[in-house]
Amino acid sequence: MGSSANRLRKKWQDYSGKNAGKAEYDFYKTFQSFFTDTEFEIISKPKEFNKIYIDVKLSKKELSEIYKPKTTITKHGISPDYAIKNTETKKTIYIEVKRQDGWVKGKPRSAGRGNAHERSCKFFTPGLQKILREKGNLGENVLPFWTVFQGDITRDPCRVREITLWYDSYNAHYFFWRNSKFADPLIEHFIEKIMPLLR
Repeated sequence: MGSSANRLRKKWQDYSGKNAGKAEYDFYKTFQSFFTDTEFEIISKPKEFNKIYIDVKLSKKELSEIYKPKTTITKHGISPDYAIKNTETKKTIYIEVKRQDGWVKGKPRSAGRGNAHERSCKFFTPGLQKILREKGNLGENVLPFWTVFQGDITRDPCRVREITLWYDSYNAHYFFWRNSKFADPLIEHFIEKIMPLLR
């Protein structure tokens, strides 16, 4: 991985140098530019999972106890924010970018009451992990998702502890992007932690 990581680091240095002074980096546009002329691509709102719940088989007993709408359900699934795909290995990881308020200096503790970080935990469920791994061509021991947190949640003493505990040893799979004026730490995290999973 050394030479390809160094090549991408050099590419990022050139890109960030040309964009110095930019007010704020956008996750999608940053990676879209970064991946130009590489084996990687970023996909916005991948659609391959927007029907995954429709075909879930239920027992006759279960079916007899739930509501049966007269209309046909044509869309019921999940839509990750992004996917990053290695076009050579055909491996893909799915990304959620969660921006949330938080309890920080000058704000009351109640400022951290949002639950976007909790909703992102659906990707830890066995059923979704199985489907994401299969579609992403990832191994059994790889978490098939990467969550990037933005906003005050990244400095909230309670929420940071919760997320750190939830992810435990899977610390490669989340990132606190505390200052979106600086994308270098985000890119470095991708190169060091996520890119090897897509090789």
